[in-house]
Amino acid sequence: MKRFSAQTIGIQQGSRVMFSDFADGGVMWTGQGPRESRHIVKFPEAYVAAPVVTVSLSMWDMDQKTNSRADLSAEAITAEGFHLVFKTWGDTQVARVRADWTAIGRAKDEDDWELY
Repeated sequence: MKRFSAQTIGIQQGSRVMFSDFADGGVMWTGQGPRESRHIVKFPEAYVAAPVVTVSLSMWDMDQKTNSRADLSAEAITAEGFHLVFKTWGDTQVARVRADWTAIGRAKDEDDWELY
């Protein structure tokens, strides 16, 4: 469990179209086996420490002739950002994916002191 004290809490959200491989014959649409799309997300404002990040599929377009296999995750989370990662495998054909994210953590406060 992540506990927050009475300090300033910051919540940031975003959305990212990860790929549109149907349009240009990309590997998610035409490939086989393990495939991955990875994007670095930089928070508009850094946190004091690594926040909690949740991710979700907000749009997905997959071929109906094959099994739908998808793994969406947040990796390498720091106070400045994280990696948004979509993976598929087997014969799954993915045309497009959009992912949304929410980050919650301790934000810098104007009353915070920094000692040098």
